Amino acid sequence: MSYAEHSAEGVAILLWATDPSAPERLATPFFHAAAAAAMDAPVEIYFTATSVQLLAPGVAAALRASPRIDKTVLAHMQDAAGHGARFFACTDALVAQGLDGVTLIPEYTGRGGAVQFMARALDLRWRTLVF
Repeated sequence: MSYAEHSAEGVAILLWATDPSAPERLATPFFHAAAAAAMDAPVEIYFTATSVQLLAPGVAAALRASPRIDKTVLAHMQDAAGHGARFFACTDALVAQGLDGVTLIPEYTGRGGAVQFMARALDLRWRTLVF
């Protein structure tokens, strides 16, 4: 069997415990997204719970995963988006965080939540990660 016979069609990443109040956990999902997208895999990132705050202007730009790293969380997000990762936000989470109707960062693709992520999780051709 060749590698191609086992290749995934894409990667779906759910951001659930990636809370802006814990910035040390925010860079890793975007490293993984950028790596998969750089390998020409479609990548979808689903922002839920408080992670949707990262899509608000200025939030991710003010965060760093470590005080020893100059790169902002927004820069990590832009790397992933630059390689083709698409960013989706849960409608309920946007409402709960007061972001419904707010103009979000340019990397934001559109609405997508539990139904879309679960469709990917149930599709054997897709791989899923939860952060």
